[in-house]
Amino acid sequence: MLHLVRHGQSTANAASLLAGQIDVELTDLGRRQAQAVKALLGEVGEVRSSSLKRAQDTAQLAIPHREASIDDRFIEVDYGRFDGMALAEIPREFWSAWREDPHFTPEGGESLSAVRQRVSDALEELFSVKGEGARCEDGSLVIVSHVSPIKAAVAWVLGASDDVVWKMHLSNASVTTIGMGPTGPVLHTFNHLPGVVQ
Repeated sequence: MLHLVRHGQSTANAASLLAGQIDVELTDLGRRQAQAVKALLGEVGEVRSSSLKRAQDTAQLAIPHREASIDDRFIEVDYGRFDGMALAEIPREFWSAWREDPHFTPEGGESLSAVRQRVSDALEELFSVKGEGARCEDGSLVIVSHVSPIKAAVAWVLGASDDVVWKMHLSNASVTTIGMGPTGPVLHTFNHLPGVVQ
């Protein structure tokens, strides 16, 4: 099984900032959320994380007995010049362009189609006949990531178009699970949350 975990609440999430590849800390709530995730994971054979601190810290808190390796195919989208801005200050035209064209690339940033491609390439490798990452004999593979890569992974497994990501809500410290079925990868859970964390 492959468990994709969204990091716990970050200081940027709490402040309603657009957080792509800026490096921000977890809040106290985010740390508690990360610790609660371990109850949803079962036996873990390998842990990977994006290189961003909020993901690495979530991995360490959720699976303290395994060290996470870095896999930046699952890093958050780069919002370019908008990264770190308050959501309320981002021009409406940005969101319109972002929703209407998956190839739209903000200045200095990355398109959603580019995220989909890097995530799809990673998943094709993990679920290939020779891929070992999603087939750990001693437990599941856990990858701690972010909203856009996890949504891209769901779109990949469902064979859905790029615009399906706008029809998904993904919570902090949620678990999305992909397994291997008789005809290929299948989605087991999406946005699975541990019990109420306060």
